[in-house]
Amino acid sequence: MAGVLLISKKRSSRYLYFAILFTCIIVFTISAIDRGDEGVYNYFEFAILFSFYCLVTYEIILQVWRTKSVSRAVILGLMSGYICLGLVGFFICMTIELIEPGSFGGLSVSEFAIENKREDLTYFSFITLFTIGYGDIIPISRLARNAAILIGLMGQFYLVIVTAVVIEKYIRMNNKEN
Repeated sequence: MAGVLLISKKRSSRYLYFAILFTCIIVFTISAIDRGDEGVYNYFEFAILFSFYCLVTYEIILQVWRTKSVSRAVILGLMSGYICLGLVGFFICMTIELIEPGSFGGLSVSEFAIENKREDLTYFSFITLFTIGYGDIIPISRLARNAAILIGLMGQFYLVIVTAVVIEKYIRMNNKEN
């Protein structure tokens, strides 16, 4: 649904969105037929989803930033942008774990390791984005530590800058009405 909204809002990028959609359909169809656990198509799926969430997050933040008046839709967009940042953080962490296994300490290890890693790294991404940092999952490798810093900074910059801009627009809008 986010892709359809983006296609309808941004006519200049329509071909890019259709190319991503077409690629998704092909890769997901092939991987559904293949059913391999560690097949090449799983990595393609992951790369496509990663690029899609980066694109969606960028577009949401851009639309929230450029809005002239604050409405319910803008507030929902603001919340969606923050959630999407957490998902982008997950994809960053998962990419690091796929490239350098063992980059994060405290991940669940079981027969369903990849599924548990997904859940654990989603949790880690959001806890880091919120700057809570419980410490039950820790970045071990240099790349993982740098990613944790990036995710924490993204969360803080989003809250401090983007949310502040929306609040400022809301205050100006209400002052003009009074």
